[in-house]
Amino acid sequence: MKLDVITLDGKVTEQVELNEAVFGEEAFRSDLMHRVVVWQLAKRRAGTAHTQERGEVSRTGAKFGRQKGGGARHGSRRANIFVGGATTFGPRTRSFAFSMPKKVRQAALKSAFAAKALENKLVILDEAKLSAPKTKDLVSKLKGLNLENATFVVDSSDENFELASRNLPHVRVVPTNGANVYDILHSEKLVMTKAAIAMIEARVGA
Repeated sequence: MKLDVITLDGKVTEQVELNEAVFGEEAFRSDLMHRVVVWQLAKRRAGTAHTQERGEVSRTGAKFGRQKGGGARHGSRRANIFVGGATTFGPRTRSFAFSMPKKVRQAALKSAFAAKALENKLVILDEAKLSAPKTKDLVSKLKGLNLENATFVVDSSDENFELASRNLPHVRVVPTNGANVYDILHSEKLVMTKAAIAMIEARVGA
């Protein structure tokens, strides 16, 4: 698979050959992508919801009311049937994270790259660099390339590019070691710098 390498001004500089093991149809596995996205989102959950059980409610444990003569016999105001009492089976502080095999994560990452390539939503950029950190200039360049909703996987950090893209809600800039399935699939387009391709292929063991 060959793709054109373009600049931010839209000029084609050359063509690059993509590895079929990473960007080809054989790498596409929707089931693995689903597993890894669920894993990523589970790790992001705070898990801080916490309700009080019987031992945590600060209410009297003394018997109130007389034993006979009307009314039910209760020995504690902490019971869940009373207003202000404990909660039964409520949420508790916990971690939602679970483990995911490294090989599955790598296969899912390759599948995400392949998905964008097969959908013709992969763009190869010569370099992601700007002469000045001007968001207005970057917006005009991305609009001309139809890349207003995209994840940029870059080989090196350019401060001007990062500062210019920081306030754009649908633009993500991540290094090659930070590329992940969720960000790639969440954006409409995937943009990779030419140098990032070899780094990604080395990362996923292609």
